Amino acid sequence: TNSMDKADFYKDARNDRHGPIQGISVLDVTTTWAGPMAGCVLADLGADVIKVEHPNGDVGRRLLPKLPGRELGIPSETVHRNKRCITLDLSKAQGRDLFLKLAADADVVIENFKPGTMARWGVGYEQVRQVKDDIVYVSISGFGQFGPLSHLPGYDPVAQNFSGWTSLNGAPDGEPTKAPTFLGDDLAGLHGAIGALAALRHRDQHGEGQQVDVALVDSVIAQCNGQLTAGATGIEAERWGNQFSLATPVNLYPTRNNRVFVGVLLDSHWVEMCSMMGCEHLSSLRLMERVSNRAEVDSAVRDWCAQHTTEEVLAACAQRGLPATPVHTFAEAAKHEHLQARDMLQTVTLSDGATAPLTGPAAKFSRTPTQIRTPAPTKGQNNVDLLRSLGYDQQQIDELAEHGVI
Repeated sequence: TNSMDKADFYKDARNDRHGPIQGISVLDVTTTWAGPMAGCVLADLGADVIKVEHPNGDVGRRLLPKLPGRELGIPSETVHRNKRCITLDLSKAQGRDLFLKLAADADVVIENFKPGTMARWGVGYEQVRQVKDDIVYVSISGFGQFGPLSHLPGYDPVAQNFSGWTSLNGAPDGEPTKAPTFLGDDLAGLHGAIGALAALRHRDQHGEGQQVDVALVDSVIAQCNGQLTAGATGIEAERWGNQFSLATPVNLYPTRNNRVFVGVLLDSHWVEMCSMMGCEHLSSLRLMERVSNRAEVDSAVRDWCAQHTTEEVLAACAQRGLPATPVHTFAEAAKHEHLQARDMLQTVTLSDGATAPLTGPAAKFSRTPTQIRTPAPTKGQNNVDLLRSLGYDQQQIDELAEHGVI
């Protein structure tokens, strides 16, 4: 094996940093998932992210499922870890003024309201740059800040369907099918975080801030492997289900006791596979020949898998270095030692005092490791600290609460 030991990877790790972008301050004025995910990525990377939440509570707190027997929702606990929280009603003048005070000290603002909403509240890009001229202002929306449809509300499944993505998803003889996860929101969140980091790099070099405009629709299309170009040039996209247009055998195959996913692209792998299956008469087929004899190649693998258990298929493939995987549920994946070794589940004591295994950050850093440092804050958990840091005394803080600003 050429892979490294985990301790080797982290041998030069520092323990005095939260992550590679510690020192960056972010105002996360977002709701539901796309905006919160952009804030989550930056928080995981070490930024100080302040979630600015309406006093009535973010709708995202109600996303299901809840932790078993508890009030906390898993999505919200996942996406708001490593953040602090202040409640502010931005539609009130005092809320706007407070926000601008926070923004004057921030590096980045992330918002994902309908275009024009923040400006109407007096906290849009043009208004924020009056108090912080080099602010990086990330706006995430369904269709973007400009364009014929930019005024429309746009949610994740709308973006998946508008973009063309769903037309390729699902069984070949079925209906267009949305992703089971918030794919458009997640991709827009990632592009929002990448956009923020790129704009910060420009600010550090040239002293200039800017607005970053990320649309869910654009983000989904950008990750569609050039399919928009295919569509623009009249190439009819085909739906392949579990198969792969460019290679075969690639498919989900039933086994004696379950199922397995096997994919072979390289000719050298195919020769190995034929030897494993006792199908040497097919081993001379090159990639494109396999594609033109798809039915025969696919059924040879299907027949062989059907005679063996999933465990036998996986062991035989592993022995010969062939790509194959069990088809897991999330419950099965959660138990897997590989994901444990990768810290993809981290035991965190949440705001209700009980622990839960939360999904950890994806990117690993050998010098500035990242982790879930703090649980998702309760609504307004950091109000007093943050207002004190802005110079408010207890009487002023009480008045703000009385007027429903916080």
